[in-house]
Amino acid sequence: MNETAPIAIRDLLENGAGGDVAIGAPGRPDLTYDGLRGLVDRTGAALAALGVAPGDRVAIVLPNGPAMASCFLAVAAYATAAPLNPAYREDEFDFYISDLRARILVVLQGMETPARAVAAKHGVPVVELIEDEGGAAGDFALDLGGRAPGTARRAGPSDTALVLHTSGTTSRPKIVPLAGSNLAASARHIATTLRLSPADRCLNIMPLFHIHGLIAAVLSSMQAGASVHCSPGFDALRVFRWFEEVKPTWYTAVPTMHQAILGRAGRNAETVAAMKLRFIRSSSSSLPPQVMTELEATFGCPVIESYGMTEASHQMTSNPLPPAARYPGSVGIAAGPEVRILGLDGKFQPAGAEGEIVIRGPNVTAGYENNEKANAEGFAPDPDGRGGRWFRTGDQGTMDADGYLRITGRIKEIINRGGEKIAPREVDEVLMDHPAVAQAVTFAVPHPKLGEEVGAAVVLRDGASATDAELKQFVSARLADFKVPRTLLLVDEIPKGATGKLQRIGLAEKLGLGAKAS
Repeated sequence: MNETAPIAIRDLLENGAGGDVAIGAPGRPDLTYDGLRGLVDRTGAALAALGVAPGDRVAIVLPNGPAMASCFLAVAAYATAAPLNPAYREDEFDFYISDLRARILVVLQGMETPARAVAAKHGVPVVELIEDEGGAAGDFALDLGGRAPGTARRAGPSDTALVLHTSGTTSRPKIVPLAGSNLAASARHIATTLRLSPADRCLNIMPLFHIHGLIAAVLSSMQAGASVHCSPGFDALRVFRWFEEVKPTWYTAVPTMHQAILGRAGRNAETVAAMKLRFIRSSSSSLPPQVMTELEATFGCPVIESYGMTEASHQMTSNPLPPAARYPGSVGIAAGPEVRILGLDGKFQPAGAEGEIVIRGPNVTAGYENNEKANAEGFAPDPDGRGGRWFRTGDQGTMDADGYLRITGRIKEIINRGGEKIAPREVDEVLMDHPAVAQAVTFAVPHPKLGEEVGAAVVLRDGASATDAELKQFVSARLADFKVPRTLLLVDEIPKGATGKLQRIGLAEKLGLGAKAS
């Protein structure tokens, strides 16, 4: 894709026509681009009055919704946004607020949260966000405690606009700083891939403390001068009502959300028939091919699977829209950064060969904060000697001659059964082919002699029945014996992370099958 000169977040917000809708929400009047730009600049002046300048970190603890979206945009335009999951417990807030060295903490007026006490413990001023619930979606003011607005200085392209922590499933979470230019580049890549225009309306159901919702839904819409309509968080019982009211042209979600939507589509046939989705987007974890096929059949539009991660400001590859080809099980072609496959020998691999997926481009973080070890391990020198570094994603995959990428597994999630290596996704896909299976996740179970054994957790479709022995036999007929789960649990629900992603690492422990497999 053609790159342009780096820009900052406030510059990106100039793309929308003044009277066009920028931010909406179910049951609320819309906020226009003129209204959004005024709100962002007023917030910049409020931050200046509080002594906050570009580079200063503003921890944000707000419920999902339009004010969270507009607060992120405003803070990223004038300082550094550090959104935190409002569901965190006190110990979690204690870690994140101290690790971030937050300058202030923004919370919703009247919201009860342990973050308040934690901020007081660390001497971080708490600033209340006042939202007029009857006003335009996303409109708010910060309580300045009688201070007069200050003179704000906009953050530049090289200033850090957003900081997030990695998930930390196997180690201490790492801080990922992302410059305004990183975020703007990713928003441009996504808008280009999806051919977004001012006519598009995105319904956001993703949490806005995570890179997926912030960039794929909110910032890509701003880049295109389009609108994003923010729900209070994913709710399978209410999502079809939101579809009916918002009339979105697209939405983006993780696979477990798509599966929950499919599970209720039959009860909302009239709403589904009236929908005019241009496409559906899926990212953040692998989409089972069976789910992609069912989504396309149900909603009558293409499903675009993309591949993203925090360190890349989200998007790295994506299946293209029609008439270009898209393939179930593939996360598409490079969609912004350069993408290559790196072998164990430190050299780029030819088409079809398996190796680690590496990337570089304007959307990629310059490196983890204060973590020399992680940066040494996370970046590789250019094998071709052209200079620069490639970010190591930690994912294993292959790329065909046409540039389509398939992820074969996360390197840390590969199951090592006495020297035999099993990619969990391969087993997942076989289990998903069984007509009784709604969800499946394969994971490592500690074993005293083999080191690790294959385990799987399965959720059955409503009204369907199958035994663990039957499902093991089904896999046995399709995969080598060493790949067949020795432990297969039928569960009502598979434990998920805060963003709705299924997490293989540590799942054995969560399901009572022994210590965490590493």
